[in-house]
Amino acid sequence: MNHAQQAINQLIQQTEKSVIGQSHVVQALVIGLLTNGHVLLEGLPGTAKTRSVKSLANALNTDFGRIQFTPDLLPSDVTGTEVYQDLDGKPQLHFQPGPIFNSIVLADEINRAPAKVQAALLEAMAENTITVGDKTHQLPELFMVLATQNPIEQEGTYPLPEAQMDRFIMKVTVDYPDDDAEAEIIRLVRSEEVVSPDSTSNSIANGGDSHAHNQMLTIDPANILAARQALPEVEVSDLIERYIVGLVMATRKPERYPDSRLARWIDVGASPRASIALDKCARANAWLQGKTYVEPDDIRAVAANVLGHRFTLSYDALADGITRQDVVNELLDHVVIG
Repeated sequence: MNHAQQAINQLIQQTEKSVIGQSHVVQALVIGLLTNGHVLLEGLPGTAKTRSVKSLANALNTDFGRIQFTPDLLPSDVTGTEVYQDLDGKPQLHFQPGPIFNSIVLADEINRAPAKVQAALLEAMAENTITVGDKTHQLPELFMVLATQNPIEQEGTYPLPEAQMDRFIMKVTVDYPDDDAEAEIIRLVRSEEVVSPDSTSNSIANGGDSHAHNQMLTIDPANILAARQALPEVEVSDLIERYIVGLVMATRKPERYPDSRLARWIDVGASPRASIALDKCARANAWLQGKTYVEPDDIRAVAANVLGHRFTLSYDALADGITRQDVVNELLDHVVIG
């Protein structure tokens, strides 16, 4: 195991100390970092979405920005704006960067912002740049948007457009913890109160800054960039490529599998970004396990998070209560390797 792999494993361990019972979320966030992608977290209130992001940023010791999305948010509240300044008695425009100019950006309740704000964020996610006025500004080399949304509270929300959903390399469902994890969460927050008596007893989801966070070991962000350079060296065989293509094509041409329910469940299939994302995330998953090549299990491990938000469910599927996980399971059951 090389130095970068040791550092990334340490990053995962440090983050999991602050986020109980959500190891799959931490794993997805790290894969998003390694693949230079963005991750959407969807879950009920209090399920450690915000805390997961803040814990990751603390462990990386990198710049962190949070944007609380609201219906009255303006694009300039995200990107920044040009302000007048007097320079030697002459008024000049000076660009004041917004919170998007951080390495880790938390877009909290992203579906509460109107279309203009979504468009500004889309440029940042797609091009790693921000355009204000007639000037384009480059974002940091290590840049990642981690967005959250509540799946049940839809009043006053703006559904994310398909083009923006497709920009997220992964969408992760964050569930409630089990009994043991719930008890451990109580003990964790209690221990943070002891370490930091003046801090309020924030919930796991709100993840308020505490001395416990500040005492954690931090990882040099340069290890993330080194890991990204190592991913192209992870071997992908022709067999694995055909498996990736087969999974994606099954969402577009489900009639190829007459014994499955895919044709009845899928209305619109996944775009080519799905194939690219599956390839990247499978390589990252293999690399995290110290492998030099991708196995079918690596694809299966990331398939639900990569594919689940990239196809449109049919009316029949919605009427029958079919979930996106059900569709991905059907894909994995019927698409053969080879």
